[in-house]
Order: sequence, then C-alpha cells, then structure tokens
Amino acid sequence: MPESVPGPTSPAGQHPLDRLVEVVAQLREHCPWMGALTHASLVEYLVEECYELVDALAAFDAGDPGEAGATGHLRGELGDVLLQVVLHAQLQREQGSFDLSAVVDGLTRKMIRRNPHVFTPDGTLQASFPATVESIIGTWHQVKRAEEPQRADPFHGIPTQLPALALAAKTLRRTAEPVPEAAGLPTAPHTEEDLGDLLLSVVQQATAEGLDPERALRSAVLRLQQRARQAEDTIGAGAAVSTRLGGDPVTETPTRSGQP
Repeated sequence: MPESVPGPTSPAGQHPLDRLVEVVAQLREHCPWMGALTHASLVEYLVEECYELVDALAAFDAGDPGEAGATGHLRGELGDVLLQVVLHAQLQREQGSFDLSAVVDGLTRKMIRRNPHVFTPDGTLQASFPATVESIIGTWHQVKRAEEPQRADPFHGIPTQLPALALAAKTLRRTAEPVPEAAGLPTAPHTEEDLGDLLLSVVQQATAEGLDPERALRSAVLRLQQRARQAEDTIGAGAAVSTRLGGDPVTETPTRSGQP
C-alpha cells in the first residue's frame, strides 16, 4: 500500500520504535476496531502482509534498487509486517506476559547463541571468522538441537500451514521415507490421493535436483498469466478490427463453472 513520507513523528529523544509501541498501545485503548483485535483475528492480516512484502521484494529486485517508488514500497511493506509483530507483542503486554522489548531481547540472544562463529557467549565478536557455509549450517542445527534436547519429532518446526508445495519440500529434506514413483501413477489422476502422490513425487525429484518447487510453480503461473494477458490483448485488438469492419467481436468462452 502507499506509504507516507517519513517525518518527525517522535518527540525529541524518543526512539521511533518506542513511539510506534506507544501509538499502538493508544490505538488499542481508544480505537474500537483495534481494541477488538485478537491473536486469532490478526492471523489473516499477518499472512497477507507477508505475501505483500514478498511481492515488494520481487518488484524491488526486478527494478532499479535506487528507484524511489520501489524503495518506498519496500519500506512501507516492511513497516506493515513490523506492525503485526508490535500488535501481537502488545496483546501479550496487556495480559502481563511479555512486551516487544522481551521479543527483541530474546531474538538478539538467539542470534548470538546460534552463531558462535561470529560471537563469543557474552556477545562480543570473535577474533577471526574462518567458518565455511557448510560448518555454519551444521553448527546452527547443533545449537538448535541443544536448545531442545527433548525434541523427538523429525519434522518439528515445520509449520503445517505452509503452502503445500513448500511443506512437501521441507518435509522431504528431513526424511528418507520413500514416496510413490511418478511412473507408477496414473498420467491423469482421477482422485485427490493419486494427485497428491503424483505431486509429492514431482517435489521429491525437484528437491533432489536442488530446485525450489514453490518458486518454480509460482513462476510458471506468472508466465501463464502473462501469456493469457497477451492473448486477451490480441483478442481485444482483433475485436476492435472486426467491429470497425462491421463483423461480430470475439467473445470470451465461459468456463465450466460459468465463472469468468
């Protein structure tokens, strides 16, 4: 969404983040709509704002990083995601549980703890940084396991609400459990079970090749949309020519459901 030009909204000496927390707390107290929000009712906004941020990042990467519109859009979407974090922390603050400062402190401690190749236990920098990417990933997982020694579920930490392709890819990376071979499935599956097995097999092949099935499918869908737009433009141009020549314009064929 459009973002206003940054300005001096904080009193002198007050950190902008502290001012944001203050504003959200005041809205929770005095705005009936904001005051009625709950963790559950905020979920849809959190998901939507995250996807809008993904779109903003894609637009930023595709354009000129120095373009004012692209940077402003990205800054605005980052702010919208931050608002969700502040709101959830405020709800817990009202319940006497924790506040945003505790969230920030916990995150800072975790980043120090999980990156011993950069930080000493007290948070100061190491004298040198000889680690490789492979060793960094290994250390990260070792620290995570040490933090949760009781964890037995191999799929712990994989959100079940991920998009299905991403969920499948993350699951397959953690298990050697065989999945149905695509060659043994119907080429045109007639049940959702067959379709699911076919998709899972495709995802397995993709992850084995180091490919991201979620990104691949999204790119394919966007290419399809682009082809459809180009076809619509062609049809529209043909309809305009036909009308000028006295013929009937080309009409759109309805879908099976009757929906456009």
